[in-house]
Amino acid sequence: MFYDSMMTDAEKAIQAEVRAFVRDDVSPDLIRAMDKDEIEYPREYVEKLAEKNLLGLRFDPKWGGRGLPWTAEVIAEEEIGVLGTALGCAFVMPSIVGEALHVFGTETQKEKFLKPILQGKCICAEALTEPRGGSDFFGATTTAALKDDHFIVNGQKRFVVGATEADVFLVYCRTNFDENAHKYERISALLIERGPGVETEYQYGLMGTRGGGTGRLVFRNVRVPKENLISDMNTGSLVFHQMMIPERLTSAAASLGVRAGLDLALRYSDKRFAFGKTIRKYQGVNFMVADAITQLDAARAIVYMAARAVDTGASNARRLVSEAKKFATDAAWKIANKAMQIMGGIGYTEVYPIEKIVRDIRLTQIWTGTNEIMSLLIQHEYYREILSSPAAMRNVEMDARGADGGPEKCFTDEDMWRVHGD
Repeated sequence: MFYDSMMTDAEKAIQAEVRAFVRDDVSPDLIRAMDKDEIEYPREYVEKLAEKNLLGLRFDPKWGGRGLPWTAEVIAEEEIGVLGTALGCAFVMPSIVGEALHVFGTETQKEKFLKPILQGKCICAEALTEPRGGSDFFGATTTAALKDDHFIVNGQKRFVVGATEADVFLVYCRTNFDENAHKYERISALLIERGPGVETEYQYGLMGTRGGGTGRLVFRNVRVPKENLISDMNTGSLVFHQMMIPERLTSAAASLGVRAGLDLALRYSDKRFAFGKTIRKYQGVNFMVADAITQLDAARAIVYMAARAVDTGASNARRLVSEAKKFATDAAWKIANKAMQIMGGIGYTEVYPIEKIVRDIRLTQIWTGTNEIMSLLIQHEYYREILSSPAAMRNVEMDARGADGGPEKCFTDEDMWRVHGD
């Protein structure tokens, strides 16, 4: 859990409130039933969250939020993350879809969609990925052709969490059909309500993160009012780039809930005897615990730092969010596996939830942009930061004893010519 030294009084209060909800208001029966695919989507759980005014914590109270900073939200998300990725995703989806409405939506759209989403009366979902490609987002083939006062939408999206239950979907569609159009000017973001032509055609059998209603959506000549366009026509890239902040920061924060598995393994190691003493007395276990808690604390720190960067509008916020997503989810995967290793064979059974935690956590390294894509973004952003501005710190290049060795500093063909001649 986040530590007192990092939190304001308001953040401590929301942490205590969400922790109490996780402890007292969520039945183990719900989690078990979801993991057995006996429940398609936990609508009642979302309604309970809404009753406690825990949805969309960052948004304006006018629409049902609390006006809290990102730092408070990520603290809440770690607590919710203890429940697993499916319930964690149901908690953060109003924050993700709500971001598009809160930042780009009209007053009418906020009244019609954002308010009922935060009241738990409207379940929302985001439709990004298509069968033909995952990370190739701007190559979307789902089309929305404008006809007078409405769009006609055709196409399909897959891996949509909440596909089976959502009342409204945030969908990115191609609206600019000029073959020479720049990729950032091809798509638009639409709110598509469940109705004629919107079908959940296929529901996936998932390794983990079950019970979240993940499926494939198919749109067949769906009529969507022009008023459901988010932002302007062909500006879906602006919406998308804004949305990647909550997409990735919520994934990072919720993955910190892996602490539940580590805590369970520690308690087990304090009771399990082998060769006459508890296994926590053995160095092999000690070192796994030390590595795991160090990784967890480091992940918390980078998540909180990224949240602060977003709150303050820092120029490097986008890079830090990508780093947080990559580092925290990779750390969570390592921690979950260390917890299973500490528990040994019993951790591989359904007697304890460690095996479920491992299955759940694996997805966090894939969704909302794979961690390989995060690496691509991180290095790109950092190159841009360093090369686009003069060095504000000491230039250590001249600290080398041979710093004046100009002929050795060849970077271009022209430099080579100057040194060696034609």
